[in-house]
Amino acid sequence: MTKDQLDILEGNQVLVTGGAGFIGSNLCEVLLNNNISVVCLDNFSTGKRENIEPFLSNSNFKLVEGDIRHLKDCQKACAHADYVLHQAALGSVPRSINDPITTNEVNISGFLNMLVAARDAGVKRFVYAASSSTYGDHEALPKVEETIGKPLSPYAITKYVNELYADIFHTTYDFDTIGLRYFNVFGKRQDPNGAYAAVIPKFVNQFINHESPIINGDGSYSRDFTYIDNVIQMNINALTTSNKEALNTVYNVAFGERTTLIELATLLKTYLSEFDASIKDVEIKHRENRIGDIPHSLASINKAKQLLNYNPKYDISSGLKEAVTWYWKHLK
Repeated sequence: MTKDQLDILEGNQVLVTGGAGFIGSNLCEVLLNNNISVVCLDNFSTGKRENIEPFLSNSNFKLVEGDIRHLKDCQKACAHADYVLHQAALGSVPRSINDPITTNEVNISGFLNMLVAARDAGVKRFVYAASSSTYGDHEALPKVEETIGKPLSPYAITKYVNELYADIFHTTYDFDTIGLRYFNVFGKRQDPNGAYAAVIPKFVNQFINHESPIINGDGSYSRDFTYIDNVIQMNINALTTSNKEALNTVYNVAFGERTTLIELATLLKTYLSEFDASIKDVEIKHRENRIGDIPHSLASINKAKQLLNYNPKYDISSGLKEAVTWYWKHLK
């Protein structure tokens, strides 16, 4: 991500749906820091007002409090938008298993509302959060964009349908989209609380409070964890690319390395012990594997490198050090 890329957006308005969420608020921050006009659409069901509190006094920032399940809210947010970064969704495989109806309403009906509103508003490009869950039961590693399996959860189904709708909107309406299949994103502002908290902030919070983190299974399951700054880079690259071949397809957004859950917990324990030596003594516990979880995940990022000049800067170690430092300041 370079200043030249961000200069392309100067004078344009970028709509960030889910802008009060973890990824969305980080995107808003980078855009605002580069003097780009930002509209945030959020209903605060999972996003937090504190994430966008620093932006409210910025004349380049506008908050539209609304729900993507309501077409009129989408139309209001898109009214003057030139580009859309669609991050709004109900994440979490377990949440979708417990409540598939709401997950479907938000992730499919809401996504379709946004596509229609953005198309009708003349938006130049629609970049959306897709998911690595789309690979489903396809076991081969690394995951390559053109080969997927059968979805293993309601959440995975919704994110795959997003890709299908995006493709149809291109072929039917000549509307440009790019889908970004996120692989286990982590970093500042990711919520450590709640039943569906992601593993890294949850473990960090537990270690800080001298509570034992609990790993599902024996800890051998692995993930391609990627730090938030890599994800921001990919979104900006997708938003600003002039490469026509790069449009109307999907990309893996990851670092391209695997880390097991036991390795992850051990790294977090080590880095947090630098702030509090007693964390070294906190025990790591285990329980049964969770329904719907994919055993291993590893992305090929060759397509993103070739077509979108993706060059992730943060590996798991450097990203965790950044995240742990932020959490220590904000959770203590």
